[in-house]
Amino acid sequence: MRPRGSVASALVGAVVVVMLTGCGGDDSGPDVPTRAPATAAVSPAAANPAGQVFPAAATRALLAERSTGRLAALDTAGTTLSLIDPGSPTAPRPVTLPAAGASLAQGKPGEVLVAAPDRVLRVDALTGTVAEIPVDGDVHSVQVRTDGTLVVGTADGTLRELTADGTVTRTITGLVSADVIAVTGENITVLDRRQTAVVAVGEEALGLMLRAGDGATNAITDPHGRIIVADTAGGELLVYSAGPLVLRQRFPVLSSPYALAYDPRSELVWVSATQSNEVVGYDLSTGIGVEVARFATLRQPDAITVDERTGDLYVASATGEGLQRIGADEQKRGQ
Repeated sequence: MRPRGSVASALVGAVVVVMLTGCGGDDSGPDVPTRAPATAAVSPAAANPAGQVFPAAATRALLAERSTGRLAALDTAGTTLSLIDPGSPTAPRPVTLPAAGASLAQGKPGEVLVAAPDRVLRVDALTGTVAEIPVDGDVHSVQVRTDGTLVVGTADGTLRELTADGTVTRTITGLVSADVIAVTGENITVLDRRQTAVVAVGEEALGLMLRAGDGATNAITDPHGRIIVADTAGGELLVYSAGPLVLRQRFPVLSSPYALAYDPRSELVWVSATQSNEVVGYDLSTGIGVEVARFATLRQPDAITVDERTGDLYVASATGEGLQRIGADEQKRGQ
């Protein structure tokens, strides 16, 4: 199904970022109004998390690699990547990284990409073997395109496109920070947390920029070409389409929405609410988000992911309280 939305919501989205809270940018980026990046709200003590909970280190990012189903969990220091077999979640394979990672992304089949200072790390999900692609700058975000090229964003707002061997083919500047990259078909869109904005990327320069709430933190894409953004400071979920960039949906999500994941089997977007230690599932197919499921999580659910092969939902605690699995069958019973 294709995403739908009202004319009113689209008009709300067609507001170029002109005024944001905060002060002007520093010398390392464009002189535009910015804000300190929003962060996850601090969670209270958790009670009775759903599903199963396994021991795990404090985690900042979590990814289920599509072809193997292996979970990649990046610790809060960014120095260790744990590769976890869902069939044996208590026996992870730790991989010491040569540089502190900032975020994770799906690479080619069987591979996890790690954004890190001055490089992108390619980690084999089964063996833990690490290869490096040198990149100029403190890499905050990375995504792979269908042709194998990489799109890389850095802390100073520079966006680069690289071939698989690391050759730079395109460089675009103008952002304050390039924190999350969304690739939908041929379109590239970037979330800039310091401007709390989503920005379309053209062939040679930046395109349309739309404000993304009061303090956007995370963004994901889905198979329908939607870009789903968590406005943590504003307590909303925002849904965009690209080519052209348009805001299609926006609706409130209580208790500080933060981490995002999409399940292509159930066509639900999952969002963690760190103020209440919950994860909430939304159906976006009607033009406005409809809540269909809600589960208690462990404390500080700053990272979530879905195993696309099984539909199992995983939640990782940023305070070291474990890794939680909410199986697809339990999700159905909770709807």
